[in-house]
This record gives sequence, C-alpha cells and structure tokens, in this order.
Amino acid sequence: MSQIKDTLRRLFITTCMLTKTTELATRRLGSAFFLPALFVLRYASMGGLDPKLFAAQLKGVRSFKDAVWCEYWNALARQQLAAMKTAWPDYSEPAHAASLDWNALRDALSPLGKQVVTLMTSSDAEVARRLAADMRASPESQRAITALRSLVKAITYYQVSAFPGGSADRMEAYALSRSLFNDLTRVMGPLLGIEIEKRRIEVDGDVVEGYLMTPSGTEHHPLVIITNGLEGTVQELAIPLLRYHDSGMAVFIMEMPGTYAYRQPMSPASEAIYHTVFDQLSRAPRIDAQRMGFLGVSFGAYWAARMAGSSKHLQCAVACGAPTHRTFQTTSTIGIPDIIVRALLNTTGANTLVSLGLKLKALSLRHFYQQIKIPLLVINGDRDTLVSTQDSIDLASGAQKAELKLYPNDDHCAMAHFAEWLDMSQAWMRTHLLPATSKQPQPSAVSDA
Repeated sequence: MSQIKDTLRRLFITTCMLTKTTELATRRLGSAFFLPALFVLRYASMGGLDPKLFAAQLKGVRSFKDAVWCEYWNALARQQLAAMKTAWPDYSEPAHAASLDWNALRDALSPLGKQVVTLMTSSDAEVARRLAADMRASPESQRAITALRSLVKAITYYQVSAFPGGSADRMEAYALSRSLFNDLTRVMGPLLGIEIEKRRIEVDGDVVEGYLMTPSGTEHHPLVIITNGLEGTVQELAIPLLRYHDSGMAVFIMEMPGTYAYRQPMSPASEAIYHTVFDQLSRAPRIDAQRMGFLGVSFGAYWAARMAGSSKHLQCAVACGAPTHRTFQTTSTIGIPDIIVRALLNTTGANTLVSLGLKLKALSLRHFYQQIKIPLLVINGDRDTLVSTQDSIDLASGAQKAELKLYPNDDHCAMAHFAEWLDMSQAWMRTHLLPATSKQPQPSAVSDA
C-alpha cells in the first residue's frame, strides 16, 4: 500500500510540474510536499537545527515564489542574527562584520577547546549537557558559543532562502549566507589552527570561487577537492568538514559548475573547469601534488566519478549519491519536484524539458566506468528517492578498484547516516593519501581538549 501511495504521489508531482500547477497545489498542500524527502534532515544537519522545529517552520511556507519563500526564511535568519547580537553585543551587521575584531569571541571560545566545532551544530540538549559538565565553561564562553550557534543557524536559514538559486532574491540570500560564512571562518580558522583562504580561479570566462583549508605550519599536505551538487553550496559542506581540522589533509571546497555564481551552464565541457582547478591547486605552495583526492556529493559525485577516470592528478575519489546513467533517462524523472527541474534547467542552460532531457543524457557515464582505475569509494542510501540507487551499484561494479557502501533504508546521499559516512570517507581518504606513519585518528576518537 505504501508503494502505491508513493507512486501516486510521484505521478501527481510530475503532473503538477507538466501542467504548471505546482504553485497552486503548494498553497493547499504546503511546500514540503513538493520538496525532496531529505530536505529537512539535510538542513537540520547543516545548521544544528531541531528537525521537528525546522519541519514545522517548513509547513509555514506555502509558496515557492521569491516574495514569499525568500522573505519567510530571511526573517528566520534575521532572528538568529538578533539572537547572536543579544548573546554577543559586539557583533555587527554582516555588511560591517569584516571590519570587526573577532579576537574577543575567539578568546571566549578557546577554553572550550576543540569541542567548539561539535557544539556549534549539536542539539540544544547536547550543548547544555556538555557545558554543564565542563568546568572550563565560564559565563562568557557560554555566551560566545550561543552567539556562534546563532551565526551557523543564520547561515543555514539564508541558504534555505537561496534554494535552489536561479533568481535575484535567491542569489541575494546566497550572498548573505556566504558573507556570514566568511565571518565564521574568521573565528574558526585561528581557533582550530587552520588557514582558510578564499580562492578565485578563472577558467574560460567563468570563475570558480572556493575555499582552501590547510593545516597551519610549513609542511606540505595531501589535498582533497570537494564539490557539492545541484543546489548545494560551499558552506553546506565546509561547516561539517571543520570537524576534520586535524586530519593532516588540506581541502578545497567548491560548488558545481553551472550553479549559483557561475556564469556558464554545466555540460560535459565543464570537465575543463575541474582540470584547471586541479592544475592550479597542484602548484599551491603547501600542497603535495602527488597526493590529491576528490570527494563529490549528489550531482557533485557525478563529477567525482568522471574526474576519477580522466584526471592525471587524482589518487583516489569518493562519490556519494552519484547520478551516472539511469538517473538521466526519461523514466527516472517521474516524481522529481518542479523546483528541482527548474534548477536543472538553470544549471544546464536548457530552455525546454526536451532540451533538458537531451542535455542530461549527454552526461551518461555508462561507457566510462572501466576508465576509472584509481581507488573509488561509492556511497549512497539503498532507497534513494532523488536519483537511481542502481547508478551507484553500476558505478561500483564497473570501476576497476571500487568499493560500495549502501546504507539500508536510507535516502539520497545516505543523509540519515551523514556523520557516519563522512567519518568513513575521511578515514578512507587518509588511508590512500597519508603515509602509514602519519595517519590521524578518526574525529570521534579525537579528544575535545
């Protein structure tokens, strides 16, 4: 019965998309009905939001139009900025934050040690428990962690407002989320002992804007390039990746070509963007060009798989939730929400659904799997409702040195096991990129001191 109900729901969603009645139906059914099933878990995980509260907030918005959607989430973001200013009165508006002295906030956080990176996205109950048990938690440090948590939540709410890009109002929210993330890096970089550097890499009339995170010091480090998917941003991955600040590896986080701030649409030719990024980063002063890996999430995992078979720089790659062939076929598009279809149109530069179908089919990697000769870790949930799980299975079966990890009863990108697979992928990367004598413990085993 549940399978029949799901099939009917998917058919209804596609019918609304084809008849251009999604907005009308959203007024009655709510926006959550027309969003990917993992939407709540995804953003709750990013920002340390209470999933039940966020789900309730999502029920409160019944339109995808910019004037409603963006203003709704922007208001929630502004509430978090107000809470931050209450906890830490020295904080200023984002437009003036770059000139602030962040030393006082860092100094107040420093007694809490490395657990700050965990506390900033933990549940309220977990934070209260940890602080109550920590003798180092002074009233000032508690105010500071409250301010930091509010900052992360504001970043997240602005990103939800920006979802999935493609309009002026959503891009304004995207810029605000990025500006606040810059504030976060000014606090967390020195606190964790890492250098966080904004990088602009020009490629054939387009610009890659990413962040290079390198352990402090003078040593050379392996590099992992990380790319998000169709409507993912740098900050969505960078915030949880701060947990691995002492992994011994540098990371460069970028968004997928064709999304958000890029000027050119995504196509098979976008491979050149990644080649240029790899080439330039391989010459960075403290990067070991002989030890480079790639991690892609969702549509970014498509590029992880593709580059694993075409780049001379990569030693290993991780592909989580990769669409590779079956996802690009017409039969797999039933049930894809209208807002995701519009994001695909914007990203690929397609003008019609027919054109979109042709552009997606041109991305197929079905005949490419055997070219992947480096170690490849393929991850997904075994019940992906957004892309075909079979793509992950076929990719792992076809690549020459692949491992497959499917999480049972989990959805796209195994979001219910996000922390688990992120730990696993980091450990797997260290195995392939770090000398045996310098491998670091997994984050779960690292002391909070």
